[in-house]
Amino acid sequence: MGMGRMWIAAALLGIAIILPATVRAAEIKVLASAAIKEAYGELVPAFERATENKVVTTWAGTVDVMKRIRAGESFDLVIVAGPSIDELTKEGKIVAGSRVDLVKSGVGAAVRAGMPKPDISSVEALKRALLAAKSVGYSTGPSGVYLAGLFDRMGLTDAIKPKLNVAPPGVSVGEVVARGEAEIGFQQVPELLPVAGIDFIGPLPAEVQQMTVFAGGIQAGAKEAEAAKALINFITTPAAAPVIRKHGLEPG
Repeated sequence: MGMGRMWIAAALLGIAIILPATVRAAEIKVLASAAIKEAYGELVPAFERATENKVVTTWAGTVDVMKRIRAGESFDLVIVAGPSIDELTKEGKIVAGSRVDLVKSGVGAAVRAGMPKPDISSVEALKRALLAAKSVGYSTGPSGVYLAGLFDRMGLTDAIKPKLNVAPPGVSVGEVVARGEAEIGFQQVPELLPVAGIDFIGPLPAEVQQMTVFAGGIQAGAKEAEAAKALINFITTPAAAPVIRKHGLEPG
């Protein structure tokens, strides 16, 4: 049996043993950040098979996640960057004490497929690449907020501002790069890796890298709170770690 099948078997056995019948055969509604989409997409089917639950997931950017929860849309589990979970908790939208850190993600860069890959292996190299690029793309999510501050600290804001292309909420920066609308694009590594039509350059230099923690929280008034907690437990089991790492993330 291969390593992939071995972790699934172990995870299934563990979940089947520890989950009470009350968290089975439920429909769990999840609102989640696309940063976790690929790893989550491998883990959830195993959870569904083990528990007979059905997981219905809506994907959205951070801005839209916040808008939808504040507008009163109903979900059981919300997965977004940790600070956003904390903000929603303070507003009474997420159950206090329910936050669980799931994964961590760094920021990376990409260019259109077949184009030269600039050197971003050091801070000075990154600075040269940014100044040389005709257009620069980033997101409205946590990576974009961080990059705006980083560009300012590097003294590049004035030089880069005229050539910025900020991807709309819910749109991958990789798609913007693939269409040729940004010469170089920056986003969470797991959001760039699966995009067709781009070449991944690599992560930001360690000196300026920002690791974002994506966390899960139970929505206040959730209909399937216990089943949602079981899904969180499943994602954080050690058996899930190889899948998480395969998709450019680190366990939370």
